[in-house]
Amino acid sequence: MQLRYNFRVYPTPGQQIALAQAFGCARVVYNDALAARRAAFEKGERISDAELSKRLTAAKATPERAWLGDVSSVVLQQALADLNTAYRNFFASVTGKRRGARVGAPRFRSRRDNRQAIRFTRNARFAITAGGAVRLPKIGDVKVVWSRDLPSEPSSVSIIKDAAGRYFASFVVETTDEPLPECAAEVGIDLGLAAFAVFSDGKVIDSPKFFRRAERRLKKAQQGLSRKEKGSKNRAKARILVAKAHADVADARKDWAHKQSTAIIRENQAVFVENLCVTGLARTRLAKSVHDAGWSMFVTMLDEKARRYGRVLVKVDRWFPSSQLCSTCGRIDGRKPLSVRQWECTGCGVVHDRDVNAARNIHAAGRAEWLNACGETVNPFA
Repeated sequence: MQLRYNFRVYPTPGQQIALAQAFGCARVVYNDALAARRAAFEKGERISDAELSKRLTAAKATPERAWLGDVSSVVLQQALADLNTAYRNFFASVTGKRRGARVGAPRFRSRRDNRQAIRFTRNARFAITAGGAVRLPKIGDVKVVWSRDLPSEPSSVSIIKDAAGRYFASFVVETTDEPLPECAAEVGIDLGLAAFAVFSDGKVIDSPKFFRRAERRLKKAQQGLSRKEKGSKNRAKARILVAKAHADVADARKDWAHKQSTAIIRENQAVFVENLCVTGLARTRLAKSVHDAGWSMFVTMLDEKARRYGRVLVKVDRWFPSSQLCSTCGRIDGRKPLSVRQWECTGCGVVHDRDVNAARNIHAAGRAEWLNACGETVNPFA
């Protein structure tokens, strides 16, 4: 299995200039290739990957593009590979071969994009020095802050600059993670806003609400940006402050989700969650809270870690009436407004906590689906 390990890097001022040049060269090569493909498409022709590579080599020999030779050739070739991947994903999405949200056609890159990145493969002969720095061709030894050791030799490294001006090194490595020891615990999870997650055993994880807690600070930073004159140096500084404030919120949310998902996967053999339509919920008046919760990121982490550690994750259909169904007798009592947090079943008279009851129903439905997929016949209310 291939995984990415990300680490913060601190290039010197000279190295930042070299990286900016590499970012720019990769962007120009990508845009030139995209323009060539679009022009060929309008003529009813097709340009192969080999032809684009030949054109790049020829362009480096011209006075207009001679400066492309100042950066590693691997960086430029990887920019062409990125364009090829973008087109493959686009065509696979259009033809229905790619699952998930529809992927749009490749667009031109801009120096004002929030994220700038270049990639070095083994052909570039990058290396990790004895002092712990990453040695990059035509850039030098860049300082890395290591939070953990790499499990194997990296096959590639991407240098990324985000909107906040921070630099990261992303290493791709091969891992051979062994499955965790099997356990008997299983859990159904109902995701919400008031409480981030309610488990079928009654455990509750409170919502951290990272964006809500930082909203005042974000508002002041945004107001400061709006007062600066466009194109001024003060506006550029204010933009960095806004980006850093948002990055702090995003990093805190991601770190919290990693810790919670890891604990859940370690403690349970099977996890059952509802397949929520986050895109639809994000169009409602609850949009800000839905985005702040980060449900999609959390479920994606659960899925990846379940596959990695030999656990089971089952997503229950979003149309399953988990909040309308009595987990004791199976009677459907109909829809209830969000203000109703407790209700009494008209069939058996049991008083339910809305979220705990929904989590138990998700557990029962997910377990039945899981066991039926294994060839067993299960009645969730037996």
